[in-house]
Amino acid sequence: MPNPNAELSSAYQTILKVVEQVEPRIAAATRAELTDQRGSLKLIASENYASLPVLATMGTWLSDKYAEGTVGHRFYAGCQNIDTVESVAAEHARELFGAEYAYAQPHSGIDANLTAFWAILAHKIEGPALTEFGAKTVNDLSEADWATLRKRFGDQKMLGMSLDAGGHLTHGFRPNISGKMFDQRSYGTDPTTQLLDYDQIAAAAREFKPLILVAGYSAYPRRIDFAKMKEIADEIGAVFMVDMAHFAGLVAGKVFTGNEDPVPFADVVTTTTHKSLRGPRGGLVLAKEEYAASVDRGCPLVLGGPLSHMMAAKAVALAEARTAEFRTYAQNVADNAQTLAEGLLKRGSTLVTGGTDNHIVLLDVSSFGLTGRQAESALLDAGVVTNRNSVPADPNGAWYTSGVRLGTPALTSRGFGAAEFDRVAELIVEVLSNTTPVTASTGKPGKAKYTLADGVAERVQGAADELLDAHPLYPGLEL
Repeated sequence: MPNPNAELSSAYQTILKVVEQVEPRIAAATRAELTDQRGSLKLIASENYASLPVLATMGTWLSDKYAEGTVGHRFYAGCQNIDTVESVAAEHARELFGAEYAYAQPHSGIDANLTAFWAILAHKIEGPALTEFGAKTVNDLSEADWATLRKRFGDQKMLGMSLDAGGHLTHGFRPNISGKMFDQRSYGTDPTTQLLDYDQIAAAAREFKPLILVAGYSAYPRRIDFAKMKEIADEIGAVFMVDMAHFAGLVAGKVFTGNEDPVPFADVVTTTTHKSLRGPRGGLVLAKEEYAASVDRGCPLVLGGPLSHMMAAKAVALAEARTAEFRTYAQNVADNAQTLAEGLLKRGSTLVTGGTDNHIVLLDVSSFGLTGRQAESALLDAGVVTNRNSVPADPNGAWYTSGVRLGTPALTSRGFGAAEFDRVAELIVEVLSNTTPVTASTGKPGKAKYTLADGVAERVQGAADELLDAHPLYPGLEL
């Protein structure tokens, strides 16, 4: 059977030659990015490798069509093919996750969350207010009524996971729009175990009484009991929202089932379509039917015209995620994270929560005498791509941090297994053990400066090359 990557090789060569005629720097950067990705150990938990069919779907003339509105209700003529694209994407999303409703238009995870937040506000605040004021739409409100409604919109509460405990910046972080939209408070983790304490969350919810209780994470290396979170939300009458952007692939692949699957419990679920789901960069909103009409107003509520080529790529990726092969992949992602964590622990590293049971390993690099920024940079020098990340109660703040976040989705896509991830753990420890923070002229350690012992970067890069060469990225694709 022909290698589909090889079949596409000549097509990509032709495409880049065409681009090169217009702007050679872009063609060169595109080729260089493939070279860089092929030659580095990609351990960023939010990154992956989309399949060539997904990548090819993004580069079509579907991008040339405006389609504001929803399926069958567009503000532009001639959208019949876009209706098909969006319908197929939503169909795959509903079937894959068992959702009552799916909305495929969000351009990113943040857009998905904004759509969800405003849809919840519209459903819970605007709808009852219109009935109270005797209006059919907001356009029918008097200026005084509209002023009252605006105040209600801007006076709501949200409770979400704190950034240093592993939450996401869209869950109420003050510099983000979510922290400005809502009167927001955060719940953290137990100071000793670094795990979620559901009794503490329940107590905070009873005291604060938020309209929205948000669950989900970007750097929490454990699973969540969504049944317990739903009980907390129901007790106080809150809308339960889950951001599963990071672990959507584990839900799709049936690694997370029962109480660990958020879709049966949450009123609204948001996700990205890349990360562990291994699709294009974009977002989705899943919801109970009760919220469907409000979510459907994402455009023009907070979104512009949908990116039709990206919705098409989402449909292809979601179709891939409905296969037995993807379920095997998802299980391998979780198994490989366990191996990576065990490999680091047995070599003396310190991990937040002491391990993992999802796709994330959060390494506390203060045990090496380093900041997260120093560790991230030293690892990059040796061909290991990670990102610095806060740890609970981080003394170095959100910029320098004390942690490095590691994820297994991308290298699992390349075919790495237990032996390779144990070797990766060994290489990480080798780099960090041979990195020394540089003391600034003030006598204080420089938070960003470091030295890496002679020969370490070259030795680790050579070992990484051996692993990567055995598992090539897009084999047969030559540019």
